[in-house]
Amino acid sequence: MKIEIISDTICPWCFVGKRRFELALKLRPQPDLSLTWRPYQLNPTMPREGVDRKSYLVSKFGNLEHSERVNSRLRKVGKEVGINFRFDEISVTPNTVNSHRLIQFAKTHNAEELDVVEELFKTYFQKSENIGDANVLSGIAVRAGLDGQEFKNYLLSDTDRVYIIEQDAAIRRDGITSAPCFIIEGKYVVSGAQSPEIFHQIFDLVNQEKIENSKEKVPR
Repeated sequence: MKIEIISDTICPWCFVGKRRFELALKLRPQPDLSLTWRPYQLNPTMPREGVDRKSYLVSKFGNLEHSERVNSRLRKVGKEVGINFRFDEISVTPNTVNSHRLIQFAKTHNAEELDVVEELFKTYFQKSENIGDANVLSGIAVRAGLDGQEFKNYLLSDTDRVYIIEQDAAIRRDGITSAPCFIIEGKYVVSGAQSPEIFHQIFDLVNQEKIENSKEKVPR
């Protein structure tokens, strides 16, 4: 089963969605599973250096009180899936291109994408570190078993930068304007941080289709 996961590394609902999706797989493992992470930017016009977190929240929500109401709900939802969101300690909302480049670097250097994505989420939301910072990203790369110096050299170049930006643009052209989004077998779309039961319904549908297709191919 092929599943594409469209996500941004500073998207709290993407973190929740990842955990719920993983729970769905734990409850109902799927054989021959192929997972691919595709880059999406919540803020494609974000300056490379990022912006002050409070300024960003005021711009996004109108005022800090509104953002706190949203974050309060997210904290509650996060706890249900083992996430301890520490929004108050985040000082910078970063540009996420380089964090997506880390995922791409891991993908091409035989590291587990899922582990790198998890560490990016934890570093930003639970450790309150700036994942737009090259040193922070290099630390994540090393923890994932990657060569830290090789990754630093990669960041200093522009390798995959245009690719990440073009991927984000292509996703938007396909009509996807929010994350997370899970595309299963290229045709079934699960939008948002849905419950495991929603994924199970799609899994059943895909597996039933495979059974029916295999029956059609049997010589009579």
